[in-house]
Amino acid sequence: MPKQVWFLIIGTFVNTVGNSFLWPLNSIYIHDHLGKSLTTAGIVLMLNSLAGVFGNLVGGYLFDRLGGYKAILIGVVLNLFSISLLTIWHDWPQYIIFLAMLGFSGGIVYPAIYAIAGSAWPEGGRRAFNAIFLANNVGVAIGPALAGLVADIKFDYVFSANLFFYALFFVLVITTYKRFDDNRIITKSLSSDEGKQRNNAPIIAIGVLSISLVVCWLSYSQWSATISSYTQGLGMSLSQYSLLWTINGFMIVAIQPIIKPLVTRWENKIKHQLTLGLILMSISFGVVYFAQDFKMFAAAMVILTFGEVFFTPIIPMIANKLAPQGQEGFYQGLVNSATTIGRMIGPVFGGLMVDLYGMQMLMMILSILIVLAIIPCLLYDRVLRKVQS
Repeated sequence: MPKQVWFLIIGTFVNTVGNSFLWPLNSIYIHDHLGKSLTTAGIVLMLNSLAGVFGNLVGGYLFDRLGGYKAILIGVVLNLFSISLLTIWHDWPQYIIFLAMLGFSGGIVYPAIYAIAGSAWPEGGRRAFNAIFLANNVGVAIGPALAGLVADIKFDYVFSANLFFYALFFVLVITTYKRFDDNRIITKSLSSDEGKQRNNAPIIAIGVLSISLVVCWLSYSQWSATISSYTQGLGMSLSQYSLLWTINGFMIVAIQPIIKPLVTRWENKIKHQLTLGLILMSISFGVVYFAQDFKMFAAAMVILTFGEVFFTPIIPMIANKLAPQGQEGFYQGLVNSATTIGRMIGPVFGGLMVDLYGMQMLMMILSILIVLAIIPCLLYDRVLRKVQS
């Protein structure tokens, strides 16, 4: 594995540990500490994600124009500025503004990281993106576990811990990421009608695939939105809820040897991996439907994790393969934006459904939506096949 990818892995881990101190607890803080409804909490998280959508697009653009190091550095500096303000002022309504700023700055970083991974190790295929995915989820395993312990002492300390890890990531970026190749690749110029059609086909394919991404992350976001508050209502502690994310993160690493034979067998069968991942995710929300204690929620998280490891690493790999030269950052920005849109809609949708119909109805609807999301995964490359024929 190239040295660049290792630096990305370490940076992703540190950044995610810091980020995951806050995001799983946002709904709990807004609902329980600031005294707002779940619907209001959903709107605040929606604004955070909406800012992240723009951040994803800006991050992809900056990668294509300035290179990976400068794009990530800009995002990290803005991250530090935003979390510093949030650490000092986290009452209502300042929380809304600073959380939105944090969403934008955080959104800049990830498209650049995935684009660098694809260009630094093109022959790695799924492995490059899986390595970033694993680093991200180890961070998710450690961050919420620490955050739950810190929040049980005093919630204000969560913001300070977040600031510390962002500062650590900043130091890592300025000391190691300078070595990244910032040379830009000139975009191919296609002037013929056939060339234009070929150039449009990947965008259409990404657009179709993004439908599944939006649905997937609309559902996934419930774990940090409605499900988090639901567990509190059932008497689970913050430490127990945070432990669910620890299970998620460590399982993602632990089950790699278990799924490796199947992944190897399906290396060129991308749709098989996407479909299996979504089916398992759908089942996990069916388990939440019946969950009343920690053991059931843990079982649901285990099933969700198996689905996640099949589905999630495939997406940036597809974007990297579809991207024309010089537009790698833009395409990573598009798929990251689709993910963020799902996270943006999810808390509002989930909050409204829970307030109106209850948690069980929400879980039933999510299970059905995820199964329907398989359809775009099966059809996204149809336009590509038409162009090639």
